[in-house]
Amino acid sequence: MKKAPVIARILIGVVLLWNLQCAFLFISNPSRYLDGFGLEGLAGEQMVRAIGLLFVMWNVPYSFALANPLRNRVSLMEAVWMQAIGLAGETAILLLGGPYPSRILQTITRFIAFDGVGLVFLVLAYVLVKPLEKSH
Repeated sequence: MKKAPVIARILIGVVLLWNLQCAFLFISNPSRYLDGFGLEGLAGEQMVRAIGLLFVMWNVPYSFALANPLRNRVSLMEAVWMQAIGLAGETAILLLGGPYPSRILQTITRFIAFDGVGLVFLVLAYVLVKPLEKSH
């Protein structure tokens, strides 16, 4: 299918933009997110900014996968695994911890939903380009 790489790029791009938007918001307006992490004050703001910076760092493979999902298949697989690890880890935190205050429970649940949808998009992107590997 000729459109497979284009559709794969769209799916990867959505996840990348979603992640970078979250990173930008955490970095630019950390006080807005303090409560969701149970943090406060300047130290809490710096922690939220650090999480935003981690989001930027984590998205390096996503950027390469977006640029060319066929040539950069390894980056796409790295993105899939990173997303899966995030989803599994957040789910484990939810199930093995707690009880959590509602604001923290909402944050964990939001990250699970976010990473779950992202994982579906990335797996779909991989499935679309996988049959084209031999021709590239």
